Formats: sequence, structure tokens, C-alpha cells
Amino acid sequence: MRLSLTGGPLLLILVISGVVAEEVLPPTIQKLMKGYNKYLRPFFGDGPVTVGMSLDIASIDTISEINMDYTATIFLRQRWTDERLVFEGNKSLSLDGRLVELLWVPDTFIVDSKKSFLHDITVENRLIRIFPNGTVLYALRITTTVACNMDLTKYPMDRQTCTLQLESWGYNVKDVVFYWTRGNQSVSGLDTLQLAQYTLEDYYTSEAEAVYETGNYPKLIFHFRLKRSILYFILETYVPSSALVVLSWVSFWISQSSVPARICIGVTTVLTMTTLMMGARTSLPNANCFIKAIDVYLGICFSFIFGALIEYAVAHFCTLHQPNAAHAYMYGQEMQEREDEMNGIVTSIGGSHALRSRKREEVLSRTGSTGSPTHSLPKDSEVAGSPSVGGGIPSDQRGRCARTMSMAGRVARFLYCCRVENPHYIDNYSRLSFPLSFVFINLLYWTYYLYF
Repeated sequence: MRLSLTGGPLLLILVISGVVAEEVLPPTIQKLMKGYNKYLRPFFGDGPVTVGMSLDIASIDTISEINMDYTATIFLRQRWTDERLVFEGNKSLSLDGRLVELLWVPDTFIVDSKKSFLHDITVENRLIRIFPNGTVLYALRITTTVACNMDLTKYPMDRQTCTLQLESWGYNVKDVVFYWTRGNQSVSGLDTLQLAQYTLEDYYTSEAEAVYETGNYPKLIFHFRLKRSILYFILETYVPSSALVVLSWVSFWISQSSVPARICIGVTTVLTMTTLMMGARTSLPNANCFIKAIDVYLGICFSFIFGALIEYAVAHFCTLHQPNAAHAYMYGQEMQEREDEMNGIVTSIGGSHALRSRKREEVLSRTGSTGSPTHSLPKDSEVAGSPSVGGGIPSDQRGRCARTMSMAGRVARFLYCCRVENPHYIDNYSRLSFPLSFVFINLLYWTYYLYF
């Protein structure tokens, strides 16, 4: 048979490479590979093959709250027994990682992985080792980005629990069984792990089964709990926002007549607080349903700063509307009384009372009534026939009207009690009430978010 000009050289190269490969492989490997079918799992038809796993966490590079994921570099080691690879001897065979293409390996994948890659500098970072009893050790160096659902309601005083889940893609529990080789000790490298904003609190391993429509599949889960370091946020957010609140209180000690100074302090602190609030959200998801702890604190600080600005507006308004006319009237009355006393005209209390009585009788006489109680009460026939009394209004409407008038009177009395006789007292009260309120709310805030 003659080879074509195009396909002949390629086929010749493949034949030569296969012959060379067989000659390069040691006799032990050639004997193992003779009749070996990598498309059939070990113990095919005789029960599942057990695969033990262990992890070595080399690093956790980033933990992103925006994307809710973390990126880690891990060494994944898998062990299983293949009865077809048993050979005589007492030494293991360490093979080139590229020879893994000739063997059956588990189809393990990382659940919730967004992107992963196998390191290949300078060669693919894979290790294959075969022991005399047929045990195969297969190790990989992988960098993966895994999703992690985070609860940010207590951010930045939060604790997050993330997982790394390993499953079999195509073999169900009847074909493959996964297990951790040493329980919780199967994961190493965490004791020396250094993270930027977190400290590792706890970690543990577990085994489970993933249930899908196509069957039940083996699953191994590695859980690790992270606690966020709050010192950075205290220096970056909490201290500046509290300092702005204290700065807004300086206006309480400035004279109310210094309008530009107090307005400048109020507006500057409000704008600075707004900028701080916007900067605190740059490292967080733009759209989420979380009301975070840092948002609550910044909202509290903004309320106090805005309240200090409103306080000056109220005090200045009361100063402009001070009842000076009433004071002038009272001063004029006092001067008139002194002048009357100098002229010998003294008004007695009894005389004034008699004068008021006469005025009252004159008013009652104009309305056709007298001071006698018997004359002030109309007769039943007059009440029934006169449209002026009751005016045909039902009793329930008169009752509602009376209740409304009573309520309005209570509100008026309350507002009268809350009147400000001296606008300068507003600043005096604010100097004490604002700091005490801020300290009290801080105690409630830190107690709730740190201990509940």
C-alpha cells in the first residue's frame, strides 16, 4: 500500500514515535501497560473504587465581597488502588506527569468553581506515583476561584463560612466512593496562612452525597470559618466619622450672630460625611439587600451632623422671631404706671375688679341676658323652637366637635410648654444632649454588633 504525499509523513511519524515510546518505557511500565484499558475504572463490575483525598492550602489570594468568592491555590492529592497496576518489588515508581494520560484517574471537579487552571510552569504541575500494591498517588497544583455566599449584615464585624466541595462528575456512589484520608487532618497549610483582612477561626471536613436527577454522587466538603479584622475599618471609617460628629459640635460654642462661621462648619461636615459614606461602599456590592453595620453607623453619624446644622437653623430662627414687641409693650406699661403714681393717680386692685364687672354686665345686657342663673337658662319650648340654640346640629356631631376642640387645646398647651423663651438656651442644651446621646447610641451599637 502506498502512502499519500500528505498523510504519509504524519502516519510514519506516529508509528516511529510509538515504537520509540515503547522502547523508552522501562520494562516494568511496559508490563503494566500491556493490556491496560484506561477507559475502565478499577474493580469494574466488582464494586466501587475508593478514592482518598487530602488538601494542602498553599495560599488564599483574594476574598472578594463584591463578587462573593475567594481565590486559592491548593495541592490536591488523590489516592486509589488499581489492581491492574500491581507489580513485584518494594519501591514505588515515580513517573512523569505526562504519563497520566495512559492511566485511569478519577473525574474529580470543584463545585461552585468560577474558573480554575492547572499550573504548567515549567511543566504541568502533576505528579503520578505507583506503589507495588497497586496504589496510585495523583497530585495536582490548582488555582481556583470558588463562590462563597456571604452574609454582610454585620460587616465589618462579620464572620464568613466558606466551603471547598469536591465531587465526581460522572461516577455515582455505586462506582466511586470519596473519603478524607485523615479526617480533619487531611487539610494542611492553614496554620501558617496569612490573610489581609481575615483571621482563620476554625475549619473541618465532612462527607456527603450530591443528589441529582442522574443519581447520587460522592462529595467531600472542606469548611473554613473566617473572622474579619476590624482594626483597619476603625482607623479608616469609624474614627474619621466620629471625629466629624465631634467637629460639628464646635458650632454650639460659637455665637449665634456668627452666621458664616456656623454655616461653614455645618455644611463642611455634612459634605465630608457624605464623601466618607460613598468611599466606604466602594469595596462592597453596588446592589444588594444587606443593611450593613457600617451603613448603620455612618447613618447615625450623618444624622448627628445634620442635626447640628438643623439645631443652628432653629436657634437662629427663634432669635429672629424673638417677641421684642411684647417686651417693649411691657416696658411701656411699667413706665406708664410709674408716671401715674407720680401724678397721684393710683389704680387699685378693687377698682379694676369693679371695672371688669361693669364691663361684663354691659356685654351681657347687649346680648339680652343678665347675671342671674335663672334668666340665663332658656325654656324647653324656646330650645325646641329656636333655631339659634343647637342650630339643628345632631348631638354626635357636637360631641365630635367638642372632642376636636379639646384635643386642639391639649396640643396648644403642649406647644406652649415647649416654647423657647431664650434662643441662647438651645445651644446650652445641645452642648450636653448631643454628646450624651451619641455616647449612648454608640454603646447600643457596639454591644449589639459585637455580642449578638
